[in-house]
Amino acid sequence: MPINIPEQLPAREMLKEEKIFVMDEGRATSQDIRPLNIIILNLMPEKEKTELQLLRLLGNTPLQVNVSFLNTATYESKNVSKTHLDAFYTTFEHVKNRRYDGLIITGAPIEHLAFEDVTYWDELQQIMDWSNTNVTSVLHICWGAQAALYHHYGINKFELPKKLSGVYEHTLTDPTVELARGFNDLFTAPHSRYTSVSIEEIEQDNRLQLLAISEEAGAFIILSKDGKHIMVTGHLEYDACTLGEEYARDIAKGIAIDVPENYFPHDDPTKQPLNTWRSHTHLLFSNWLNYYVYQETPFEWK
Repeated sequence: MPINIPEQLPAREMLKEEKIFVMDEGRATSQDIRPLNIIILNLMPEKEKTELQLLRLLGNTPLQVNVSFLNTATYESKNVSKTHLDAFYTTFEHVKNRRYDGLIITGAPIEHLAFEDVTYWDELQQIMDWSNTNVTSVLHICWGAQAALYHHYGINKFELPKKLSGVYEHTLTDPTVELARGFNDLFTAPHSRYTSVSIEEIEQDNRLQLLAISEEAGAFIILSKDGKHIMVTGHLEYDACTLGEEYARDIAKGIAIDVPENYFPHDDPTKQPLNTWRSHTHLLFSNWLNYYVYQETPFEWK
């Protein structure tokens, strides 16, 4: 999918190097089509890495996508420059009267906090409520998925005995669901979190469907039966090196942490890990954009 992003966004050149079709403003406006408008609420601390990971996936199908970025007004990130935020991000106040075809809410490394103790929780709740009427479908990732389950469905997270970090095998529960088109019955995906959600509570809620599950990592892909909310508790968008970078960062901070499971060859952190989840990542994003955004969104919002 050709993606239309700001000319000076740092990720632009890297996307071009990877042969991702990045469209400039002139060509975008000359095409006589209705582009999809996707907004990303990027809550990750290293925003530029997350931008690249998500844009790479949004640029993989044949429709034009206009992508914009949202950050919180009630909390200012310490890991990205104010110049970058001012140039490429906006806040909810500036978009609350607009409608979008899709919204992505990323994870955030704040699982140790109760939702109500998160600085921007009230603002995030406003955004999630707004998405019910102003967005066709929302893709929630990791902590963003847990936040959506709590806010929309009353399912709270619980703390794990230790950090869940690694690449785990998952079982697909229903291959006929459009979000899972092309998925293998068994597939791998990375996780990196200290909390989880109850499989029993998800299965007991008749508004939800548990689409993928792991013996080690628990509930993985959950979707609302109306297609409004897609919740992914892991990080399919991660690059091959991301878990390793997080592991090295934790070690440098003196955190007692295990080597990510099933990640490094022979569990040896000196060896280069392989991306074994890439194909399913692209399937998830393309299926979401096609079946839950493009085919459901009106040509003109009223």
